[in-house]
Amino acid sequence: MKRYAAITAAATVLVLSVADEASAIEDSLFVEMNRAKVIRLDQPAATVILGNPAIADALVQNRTMLVITGKSYGSTNLIVLDPAGETVEELTLNVTAVNDGSVTMQKGTTRLSFSCTPVCERTLAVGDSKDPFSELDSQIQSSLGLAQGQAGLR
Repeated sequence: MKRYAAITAAATVLVLSVADEASAIEDSLFVEMNRAKVIRLDQPAATVILGNPAIADALVQNRTMLVITGKSYGSTNLIVLDPAGETVEELTLNVTAVNDGSVTMQKGTTRLSFSCTPVCERTLAVGDSKDPFSELDSQIQSSLGLAQGQAGLR
């Protein structure tokens, strides 16, 4: 009889821990870095709070739709309040790496990132070496400036 009670207790603990884990997953949102996801709310939002805005950004499209963008690897929280200050939504935001043909090259102490879809081109990634990162960022900014200048000519 003691053995049956011990097995029943162990099974109960296992079921409760699986239920807690499933609940935690339901309260989590996974967003890839530099990608956006839409969250639709059941109630209108008045206030949106991000625990760490360096990890993710929340843009309010309208009172029932948010766009979450992953900015840096990590985890933070999102709290949405209604006009009365009551919680509408509370989530853990997990920003993860993009797995779509990215390649990292390590040469000595220099780290470079590439997007190989299908031809490999340099891309900016958190963790890349400072000098190559800054050089590529400068080229991208110059290119964007040229594009904006041409758009103004139309």
